[in-house]
Amino acid sequence: MQSVTVDLEAASTAQLVDAVSAIAAELAQRQAPESAAACLELTETLAAACDMQESALAGFIRRVDATGEQKRWGFPSTRAWLRSRLGMRENRTTERLILARQRHRLPRVAERLAAGELSYGYAATVAQSVARLEDTDCAGAETTLLGFVDQGFSAAKVAVFGRRICDVIAERDGKEAVPGEDVKRGYAKSWITSTGSLDGGRYIKGWLNAEDAAIWDGTLAPLAKPAGPDDHRDAGERTAAALSSVLSGGHKTTKVTVICDLETLTGGNAPARLTDGTPIPAAQARRIALSAGVSPLLLGRGHTPLYLGYRERFASAAQRQVLETQYPTCAVRECEIPGTLCEVDHVNGWALGNSPTDIDQLALTCGWHNRFKHTSPHQIGISKDPDGQYVYRLLPPPGARSRTWTGSGPPGTIGPPDTTANWAA
Repeated sequence: MQSVTVDLEAASTAQLVDAVSAIAAELAQRQAPESAAACLELTETLAAACDMQESALAGFIRRVDATGEQKRWGFPSTRAWLRSRLGMRENRTTERLILARQRHRLPRVAERLAAGELSYGYAATVAQSVARLEDTDCAGAETTLLGFVDQGFSAAKVAVFGRRICDVIAERDGKEAVPGEDVKRGYAKSWITSTGSLDGGRYIKGWLNAEDAAIWDGTLAPLAKPAGPDDHRDAGERTAAALSSVLSGGHKTTKVTVICDLETLTGGNAPARLTDGTPIPAAQARRIALSAGVSPLLLGRGHTPLYLGYRERFASAAQRQVLETQYPTCAVRECEIPGTLCEVDHVNGWALGNSPTDIDQLALTCGWHNRFKHTSPHQIGISKDPDGQYVYRLLPPPGARSRTWTGSGPPGTIGPPDTTANWAA
């Protein structure tokens, strides 16, 4: 058992965090007491302590978010950092990020959370309720929602009250609130609903089955790529622009890539998969092939020019098609940007004369990490997985206190095909 002695008043924030980590590590190894009553009491005590730690965590996240520190470590956004480095699920990521960003606008919530007088669930609910409100309305909403908390309403009920407050304010300002959720439908058939707003806009929501989703991705994904380094639109804005282009007749070609064996197309039962790894039944793959046509993809020299050497700077369409089957997402291990939205990267740098435009010297990286790799080459560790695909890993910035790269070869270079990357504390 590790002994932990800390002078709470004299200890630095880092020392307190280290002490909490040591205590948590020891507590995680302990067996639960035999007494159920004791477990109930300990659960409530520990949960309250965890809620107070969430207050500190929100403060840390806000500082990282406000200064953009995560970008120095190779993450394009705070959300990407929370998902990748902390392993948070999307819902928890959104919840914590909203609380961190709204904390300074909710002084009473922040004070009560830090004092252990308000649970994290209530604090996150209030923060989410006021996220879209102006500062003048935020203070009044905070008072009202905390009043409901003090009356003993559950967090779910407080969330309902929060949505109602937003609706009332939207009506007061002459704005239409976002339509409520539709009733649940099945997943076999695709469906889309649209609702007009008072200003002439339109809300769209729906569900696409795997077959229709493949057509959606094949049509919109190529059009939704960033137009260049000055394109600051997010993925949602680019997708909307791509959809508008298709609906206005500005795009006529649909590309759907389905990866399967020849036997699947000729009546076999082996499932196929999309470029993002989604499996689809053999019958569905055949239906897509009938409507979209079949183009054989040769993973080698064959009849498809995949080895262009130094005479070509940019990858060909055939090379990109191969890469999209190999890289469902950005080659950076921590990044989740779909490969269809990524850029082709010369692994060792075409301009440096180290990486010809050959299929086995290329990978897919999102626009952000492509630029990060070339501006901070010593913060990218490159290796190959057992299948021969490149894996990029983010390394700490120089002088940072974190884990260190112990793969063979320095960061920014690759080892032999069987190289595996290791991390050590």
